[in-house]
Amino acid sequence: MQIPHCEDAVIELQKLRGYSLDLEHSNGKHKARIFFEKLGLIQEDAEYLRNAILDAVCNDDASEAPGNDYGQLYTLDFVMKTEKGQAYVRTGWIIRNNEDFPRLTSCYVLPRKRVEND
Repeated sequence: MQIPHCEDAVIELQKLRGYSLDLEHSNGKHKARIFFEKLGLIQEDAEYLRNAILDAVCNDDASEAPGNDYGQLYTLDFVMKTEKGQAYVRTGWIIRNNEDFPRLTSCYVLPRKRVEND
C-alpha cells in the first residue's frame, strides 16, 4: 500500500543531518555509522538521502502499523543504492490526527537485511 498523501510528505533536513547522519550525536551516531559503512553517506548528503526517501515514499509499498494517540503510523523499507553500495533503509512515518500528510519520524539502515546481488 502507498502511504496516503505521499506527494505531500514532510522530511526535515535537520532530522537527517543532525541525527541520522551525525557521527557525533549521542543517540544517532550508531545509525550514522551504518549509513556511512553501507552507503558512504555523511551529514553533507542529507539532501541526497531526503530525495531518495521522497522518491521511495510514493513508489514503494508501505505497511500500516497500529496507530497511537498522536496519529496513524506507517513503515516503509526501500533499497537505496549509492556509488559505495546498496542497503535497505527503513523509514517510519506518522500522519498526525490533526494533519493529512505524512511526516518522517525515523530513518535508518537495516544492518542485517541483505539486498539481493549485494
